[in-house]
Amino acid sequence: MTEQVGSRRAFLAAGSLVGAAATLAAASSSSASAQDAAGGSLKAIRDRGELRIGVAPGEPWFYKDQRSGEWYGLGWGLGVAVAKELGVKPVPVETTWGNAVAALQAGQFDVMFTMDATPQRALAVDFPVQPMFWYAQGVLLADGVTVTSWEEMNKPEFRIGVVLGTSPDRDITVRLPKATIERFPSADETGAAFIAGRMDGISLFHPALVMLQSRLKRGKVILPQPLRESPSSAAVPNVADKSWRDWLGVCLAYFYATGQTQKIFEDYLAFRGIDPASTPAIMRERWKA
Repeated sequence: MTEQVGSRRAFLAAGSLVGAAATLAAASSSSASAQDAAGGSLKAIRDRGELRIGVAPGEPWFYKDQRSGEWYGLGWGLGVAVAKELGVKPVPVETTWGNAVAALQAGQFDVMFTMDATPQRALAVDFPVQPMFWYAQGVLLADGVTVTSWEEMNKPEFRIGVVLGTSPDRDITVRLPKATIERFPSADETGAAFIAGRMDGISLFHPALVMLQSRLKRGKVILPQPLRESPSSAAVPNVADKSWRDWLGVCLAYFYATGQTQKIFEDYLAFRGIDPASTPAIMRERWKA
C-alpha cells in the first residue's frame, strides 16, 4: 500500500513539473512573439510605417542642430537611407550611448547605427554579419611633426595623448611602450593639452579625430602603419525572428559596396565645413590603395 501511495505521489509530482515547464515555455514563446510583434521583425517595422532610430550626440555619428531640431551625421544619414529602402518614415528616438543596449532590449527603437559589435554586447542585442563601415586608429599630429609609422613614435621623446580607458588607450599602451603617454578624462581635455603644446600627437579612431581637428584648427590626421582597423555595425533587438537583422545586413553591405555609405560620410563632413578630400575614408580598401 505504501509503495502504491508513493508511486501515485511521484506520478502527480512529475505531472506538475511537466505542466509547469509547459506553462513556462508557452509564456516564453508568447513573450518572444510579443517582442517580435513590437518591432523586432521586418514585418512589424513595415506595418508600423516607421523606422525608429536610436540617436545619441557624438560626431560624426549623430549631431542635432539645436535651432532646427534636425538630426545629421553618418548614423542618421544611413538610417534615412535604410528607411527609404523600406518605404517607411525615419523617426529619431533620443538615447545615450550608455543606455542604448538596454533601450533596444526594451523595444524603444529598432536600430542603433554606428555601434560596434563586441562579444559582451552580443549577449544582449543582435548585429548583422556584414560590417557597416571601417575605421582605423589614427593620430592627429602637431604641426611640424612628420612621422608616418607607429615605430617612429615609439620613443620617450614622443608625447602622445589618449582618452583614459578607451580602446586607443589600451592599444597605445601595448603598441608604444617606450613613448610618453598622457591620459585625459575626455577628448576635449586631450585637445586642450594638444593646443597648449604638451602633445606631439593625439590618438583616437580617425572619424572622431577629424571632428576634433576641425575644432582645434591645427594638426594633420594620419593613419600610421601598420594599420589598426576595426569594423563598425548596427545593433538591433535580439529576437527570434531574424528577418530584420538579416535584411539590414544585406542593405548595409550594398550601401558600402556601392559607395553610398562613404558619400553619406563625405556629405556630413562638407555640411560641417570639413574638406572630405583631406579626410581618410571609411572604406578600408581606400587606405591600402
